[in-house]
Amino acid sequence: MNLQTETWTDVADVETDLALLPVGSTEQHGPHAPLGTDTLDAEVVAERGAERYDDPVVVAPAVPVGVAEEHRAFSGTLWTSESTFRSYVRDIVGSLASHGWDRVVLVNGHGGNVDALREVSGTITRHDEAFAVPFTWFDAVGDHSADMGHGGPLETSLLRHTNPETVHEDRLDEAADGGSDGWGEWQSGVNLAFDSDEFTENGVVGDPRESSAERGETLLELATESLVELLDAVADRPVGPRD
Repeated sequence: MNLQTETWTDVADVETDLALLPVGSTEQHGPHAPLGTDTLDAEVVAERGAERYDDPVVVAPAVPVGVAEEHRAFSGTLWTSESTFRSYVRDIVGSLASHGWDRVVLVNGHGGNVDALREVSGTITRHDEAFAVPFTWFDAVGDHSADMGHGGPLETSLLRHTNPETVHEDRLDEAADGGSDGWGEWQSGVNLAFDSDEFTENGVVGDPRESSAERGETLLELATESLVELLDAVADRPVGPRD
């Protein structure tokens, strides 16, 4: 059940303690993919997971701005500090829990959010009347995860399957030509680069020409299966402060 499209009276009748909170970002994804790529992908995975799950699941509105300052050199990128981001996510989870939806999976579509989401989930679970856990869809697609870049084959494939109108397919060659094969400038196991424009001309990491709608369909299926399995585990978790 999507909170954005339902009335409060209908939502009040839902018997569940499970909720999904999509978390994305508004940031560059090269010349071919939209700034909202991470949010669109997180939303579709959350919605499909809720549809597939046997019992009702509430789907909250997506968080569209995340920890993305590394893309600040590219126009349109928005970001927030990690502390603000964690506080905002914690408040949303607290709101969901106040209505009885106190087991929450944070369905994430942006790599820059990963550390902050893990940290805030731990804080929520230890100290609040809720259980929260992050789920990053591109880490849950089997061997495909090895191809994760930025505006690369995975993100572009999922968009081509679920939101094809947002992808400029005539710019895929341009995206690949100005992109990078790897994420960062590494020395002695240390990434010397803090911002993406230090190693990629147009913000792309990976080759989006290796994307396809067919691969996107496979990715969505794999991510959905993983999310459903996670919901089964979350449904049995205890809720309440651990301090």
